[in-house]
Amino acid sequence: MAAEERQPVAVIGAPLDLGAGRRGVDMGPSAIRYAGLDTRLGELGRRVEDWGNVESAVAEASDVGDERARFLAPVLRTCERIAELVRRAVDAGSVPVVLGGDHTVALGSIGALASAHGPGGVIWLDAHGDLNTPETTPSGNVHGMVLAAVLGLAGPAFASTAWPVPSVDPRRVALVGVRSLDEGERERVRELGVKVFTMSDVDRLGVERAVRESLTHVAGPGFVHVSLDMDVVDPEVAPGVGTPVRGGLSYREAHLALELVSESGLAGSLDVVEVNPVFDRQNETAALAVELVASALGARIL
Repeated sequence: MAAEERQPVAVIGAPLDLGAGRRGVDMGPSAIRYAGLDTRLGELGRRVEDWGNVESAVAEASDVGDERARFLAPVLRTCERIAELVRRAVDAGSVPVVLGGDHTVALGSIGALASAHGPGGVIWLDAHGDLNTPETTPSGNVHGMVLAAVLGLAGPAFASTAWPVPSVDPRRVALVGVRSLDEGERERVRELGVKVFTMSDVDRLGVERAVRESLTHVAGPGFVHVSLDMDVVDPEVAPGVGTPVRGGLSYREAHLALELVSESGLAGSLDVVEVNPVFDRQNETAALAVELVASALGARIL
């Protein structure tokens, strides 16, 4: 996503909230657009093509299915539609920017990248690990399983003809900003040996070192994807998220993280997820999402 490339940007809305425990993130794409995403990216010299929203079911008209993976069937159908558009963007030489929706949308975006390029690497900017499986989940919410799913660890129920399993090389995963892990996720992190920078690590080492080391860790063939859950930012700065956890990145730390991503030139795609206008203040979380996407795509102070 280096600024000098000036690739066009394909914006893909994914108004999906079936993977989350709290309703409202389905309005995230609209909130981010309303905050001026197209205009801001245009100011960077980017040609922006907004491809609208994929179709997504609502909870009231959907079957919950297995309580250990709630609404998985309609979630997969929506992610397959996301994958189709992301693959089209990749084939056209555009940067796909997927607007969530809950974090399950990453199953479609990452799956499409793997379909096009083979397994790649991912930087997961998130307060949570999203490494649960139907066997370890305390809630049954699929957005807490999506990283495990793209690693091929969540079981055959997450498979689809739209993406290979696994879609991500487990040796090329970096989590940054984590501060809430379930016990099953802690065990999985230790088993996998993924690169993890908790917020305590970020406090000790600084966000610059954490992100630079993460970028080095995920670099390699195939693709590098950035999945930005807005709850990685402290809820004092980003209150409008689905699952807030105190003690997150500051406003400037979040911007620096995405500026470093842009400077590296490694990443070619981005999700921004879990914006929940129901809990926001005057759309400020969506506005911050717009600015963070801009930083990832080359915005600078000077």
